[in-house]
Amino acid sequence: MITVKKATSQSDFKKFVNFPNKLYKNSKYWVSPIINEELEMMDKKKNPVFKNADAAFFLAFKNNKLVGRIAAIVNWIEVKEQKKRKVRFGWYDVINDLEVSKKLLDEVIKFGEKRNLSYVEGPVGFSNMDKAGLLTFGFDELNTMITWYHNPYQKIHLEKIGMVKQAEWVEYKIQIFSEKEAPEKVKKFSDLIMKRYRLKPLNFKRTKDILPYIDEMFDLLNKTYNNLQSFVPIQKYQIDHYKERYLRYIHPDFIKSVIDKDGKLVAFAITMPSFSRALKKLNGKLFPFGFLRILMAQRFNSRASLYLIGVHPDYQNKGVTAILFNDLQTMFNRRGITEVETNPELIENKSIQAFWKNYKNILHKKRCTYKKDIK
Repeated sequence: MITVKKATSQSDFKKFVNFPNKLYKNSKYWVSPIINEELEMMDKKKNPVFKNADAAFFLAFKNNKLVGRIAAIVNWIEVKEQKKRKVRFGWYDVINDLEVSKKLLDEVIKFGEKRNLSYVEGPVGFSNMDKAGLLTFGFDELNTMITWYHNPYQKIHLEKIGMVKQAEWVEYKIQIFSEKEAPEKVKKFSDLIMKRYRLKPLNFKRTKDILPYIDEMFDLLNKTYNNLQSFVPIQKYQIDHYKERYLRYIHPDFIKSVIDKDGKLVAFAITMPSFSRALKKLNGKLFPFGFLRILMAQRFNSRASLYLIGVHPDYQNKGVTAILFNDLQTMFNRRGITEVETNPELIENKSIQAFWKNYKNILHKKRCTYKKDIK
């Protein structure tokens, strides 16, 4: 017998957060998030996103054994301002039992019905800054700290429930050239674009030097992606939260920016050393030695992850990304980084994907959201 319970106690929330570690314990490719950070995500007192969102977290049991979890979410900015009457679902992990998936999705649908919403879509988080997309290709690759891992059968479950594909993302693995082998056309094009538009690169030496530009970066993100189908504007209180949560992971070397003649930010790229292998060993726990592994991954790593790119609309499709990647190429060479994994990119974002043609690349992961009308 399958029963579903809404998480209400701290014990329930801990079960919710820890369930994937049990589900994927034998997987070579599952990378656990930091457990305390996941618990903070669910805490209305600590996560400011609840200023504009509702959420419920559900646990599924079969014969008194925990067999699945799911979150039901409503982003009211999306509903009221963008007129998308959507209930989101995320943190979807189940055993290979279709009935468990049905029961969990039924709870999400009920959550949406009570709020007079029209359809359900996921897996996604609270906003664009959270994880999104069910893994549909690339099950033999480690997930990154900003993506979920899933089993192949979960896609089959959603399709059998009657859900249809909505948004789709692709992820690339890019080989970084040595300094001598770097594409000359990227170097020349970078110089040409800087001269043509009177731009120059901006690099940072200390974390505190980045802080004055953080708000500008998020403003650029809002302007860069506001036409994409899954976009929801990022709020100021969310910016402050992400600043506090993620800045500790970012070394100033890994942020590259471009400013105009007046010193205004027109483009940026945020990369990080890849933490996947370090996080795999931590299994969600930073103590007692987790911080040391993170520190080692920051300093000694041949792999990096590309997280965010923002370009002002006035400079989109004008080659500004060549300036960013020319600077990144130099930094990667200096640090001995030979491989970069992109963040999930919506499949319709052709401009950034076209840039990877300058490098040896492999499309190694795909993920998508699934949608179903609420009747």
